[in-house]
Amino acid sequence: MPGINTLQRVAVAASIAALSACAMLPGTSPTTTTSTPYPSGPTTQAYVQYARVTNVELISTEQQPPSSGIGAGAVIGGVVGGLLGRQVGGGTGQDIATVAGVVGGALVGNAIQRNQVPPTVTQLYRVTVQQDNGGIRSFDYAEQPNVRVGDRVRIENDQLYR
Repeated sequence: MPGINTLQRVAVAASIAALSACAMLPGTSPTTTTSTPYPSGPTTQAYVQYARVTNVELISTEQQPPSSGIGAGAVIGGVVGGLLGRQVGGGTGQDIATVAGVVGGALVGNAIQRNQVPPTVTQLYRVTVQQDNGGIRSFDYAEQPNVRVGDRVRIENDQLYR
């Protein structure tokens, strides 16, 4: 098939030509131009907004402790499930039942262990304000803030001040 050989040569030549157009000549360096349309110095002026407190509420959240991988519950469940699965059937069916017992027992054991650890309860105070421009924002505090509904507040650098 002489046509394919010619087609391959043309493709290789085109690839070499395209790649050589991207190459730099020896002794040259790439040039880039950068323009900065905005001032590049640091900005020290703080952005200040004013608002009125519309709500202060205590919020309780529950968080499950992070799973630390395979625990004792999964291991014990897998062993018990494997022993129970081994009692079922014979031959290949017995092997399949054993594997299914190990996997199922490990999942059940892990779930039981995870439910034995109580969740962590966290409480925080959420202060909601309505800004003079109409926007609504919320601020969370670990301790009770010194503001009440109706108070006039200042927002500066994402901090709430009375």
